[in-house]
Amino acid sequence: MSVRKVIAVIASAVTAATLGLGLTAGSAGAATPPPQPDHGGPGGSLPLRADPGAVFLQTNDAGGNAVIAFARGDDGRLSQLASYPTGGNGATQPGAVVDPVASQGSLTYDRQHRLLYAVNGGSNTITVFAVHGPRLHRVQVLPSGGQLPVSVGHSGDLVYVLNAGGDGAIQGFRVRGERLHAIAGSTRSLGLGNPAAPNFLASPSQVAVAPDGRAVIVATKTHATLQVFPLNGGGRPAAAAVVTDTGAGTVPFALTFDAAGRLQVADATGGAYSYAVHHDGTLDPVSPFVANGQAATCWSVNAQGYLYVANAGSSTITGYRTDAAGQLALLDPSGVSAHTDAGPIDLAASGDGRFLYQHAAAAGAIDEFRVGADGSLTLIGTVAGLPVDNGSGPEGIAAN
Repeated sequence: MSVRKVIAVIASAVTAATLGLGLTAGSAGAATPPPQPDHGGPGGSLPLRADPGAVFLQTNDAGGNAVIAFARGDDGRLSQLASYPTGGNGATQPGAVVDPVASQGSLTYDRQHRLLYAVNGGSNTITVFAVHGPRLHRVQVLPSGGQLPVSVGHSGDLVYVLNAGGDGAIQGFRVRGERLHAIAGSTRSLGLGNPAAPNFLASPSQVAVAPDGRAVIVATKTHATLQVFPLNGGGRPAAAAVVTDTGAGTVPFALTFDAAGRLQVADATGGAYSYAVHHDGTLDPVSPFVANGQAATCWSVNAQGYLYVANAGSSTITGYRTDAAGQLALLDPSGVSAHTDAGPIDLAASGDGRFLYQHAAAAGAIDEFRVGADGSLTLIGTVAGLPVDNGSGPEGIAAN
């Protein structure tokens, strides 16, 4: 599928979904009531655990970004608790349809340190929250090291931020206590040659830190490359990236790692593939492209050893199994593990992998799924009433 067709499919699908919901561009920006769980049965959600887990959604509001916190019950269902200002502003990239910052990892949970990282694309800053179950305490707002931060990746004490504006850049940080400290000399340009405000498909989409802390990887979307910066013992990147071409017409978007540390790539043309990451920055192909027959495959998450990708143009989720050699295979031959509400973008999984949460941006909803031992997804409820995203609005979801 060509890049132009990817854009057309997303726009067509979202427009149809929006009309079906009876919404207009004007109504999308109107005030909405607080999101309420819609669990489809009498009595609503079950009582929460004494120390519940949580799901966090970023509003990405250009007039004041915030994170909405939802407590998670034992049954996996969500109840809204509070909204926490980030101290910065959200942003929108030109041409975005349902994903205004056009990235994965704009809201990232660091389980080891119990910290939540949020990007403020309109302020060129990132916010650090301390996480206490479903409650947040803002501890830091600091410069991102570039323009238009869109993604945060971490491993161990290392945190890297991706700035998508202009040529694109990465900036490294170290976690000390509940705060981030910039790593001197860690800023590196991606050399993409984009304008200051790049089109959403031309901007880089994600930064990821390899599980062993030896490399930082950036996906560049329509530049069709993966840029890998080897890291030294101090977490500082090599002077230049080792660039892997993913192939003509590909659009590498989302990055995850399997249990063996292999890099899994969700490609917006409708599929996934994987690589082994070497310390010198080279990537060796492991699994070839496995097509899923869906449109705009742009976000991914791992849960219970399975890879799940969200297909914004098809309103579906595709599940993949990974064998011992790292080969990917569809869980369902149709490529559809679950249907979602309109405009699915970011995915998040609970820390125990039992539940998966899908932000359906065009519907203003979070779909809640139970993950089966066989990788099956069972819809258990929906949080409705969130702001509807028509290229400007919420993006970024995380879970603890």
